[in-house]
Amino acid sequence: MNARPATLPSLDPWQCTLDDFHSADLAMAQCLDLARLAARTDLPILIVGESGTGKTLLARAIHNSSRRARWPFVAFNAAALSDTLVDSQLFGHEKGAFTGAARAVRGKFELAHRGTLFIDEIADMSQAAQAKVLRAVEYGEFERLGSEALQQADVRVVSATHWPLDSFVESGRFRRDLFYRISGILLVLPPLRERAQDLRALIASEIEAASRREEKPIAGLAQPAADMLLSYSWPGNLRELKTVIQTAVALTTGDVIPAAAILLHRETTADPAPSTGDGNMTLAAAERRHIRRVLAAVRGNKRQASRVLGISRSTLDRKLGESE
Repeated sequence: MNARPATLPSLDPWQCTLDDFHSADLAMAQCLDLARLAARTDLPILIVGESGTGKTLLARAIHNSSRRARWPFVAFNAAALSDTLVDSQLFGHEKGAFTGAARAVRGKFELAHRGTLFIDEIADMSQAAQAKVLRAVEYGEFERLGSEALQQADVRVVSATHWPLDSFVESGRFRRDLFYRISGILLVLPPLRERAQDLRALIASEIEAASRREEKPIAGLAQPAADMLLSYSWPGNLRELKTVIQTAVALTTGDVIPAAAILLHRETTADPAPSTGDGNMTLAAAERRHIRRVLAAVRGNKRQASRVLGISRSTLDRKLGESE
């Protein structure tokens, strides 16, 4: 069992291998150990975990650690797509197969030949789409939309979902035969709130990475800032942690991150929202409160506030005018 401090790839995450991942958390370490074993096989893999826990990153690391690493890694997100779009995206289409199909296009299965196809949010697929995926996974054959000619591809399939797929199977929302076919190896990613032993190391790793990007000599966190991060429940998991730390480093003017630079979405937790004095709970009011908080953190520097908020200076001025 690897008990090294938790780390995530900080340079190019798409080039990472499983050797770049470490965890002191028992559940996460067991998941990584199983992933290393899975990488040595061609068995289909199902990754389950909450949004933001790193399912795509883990799938990429498995591919890069496997014998298929020299061949393509092709990702496909199945969420909220019609059957026609799923067909076209996964299996390709012929010219004239539907309105706007001006030329033949290869699908993800063909593009991933000899490599790995990562199907994210597979539980969102319709029953019809699931049946076609089952055939492609089981026999390696499929038909382009608008064609009856069989196509073949040698693909290792890695699937992922944040939904409880076993309950979907029991309720009939997900095909039992497909579930068994894609879950040759099941990897369960624990949420960040359950990885207390990893949190300090992950925060430090993200601060180091963000400091390099911003070219700032950040030495660490002020104690109130550290307390905020360590007591937070992280509903957005690793994705939220990365964003919060990047923002904090961007807002910091000295070499220590202050509490004012830690912008947490407390409204997503059980913690009561801070009082605004006017009782206004509309979305517009929440936006204005966030803008004022960012401005306070950057000591009134509107240019820096615009950069942190991801809006133009004119949009910032307009929103501030609306709040007056």
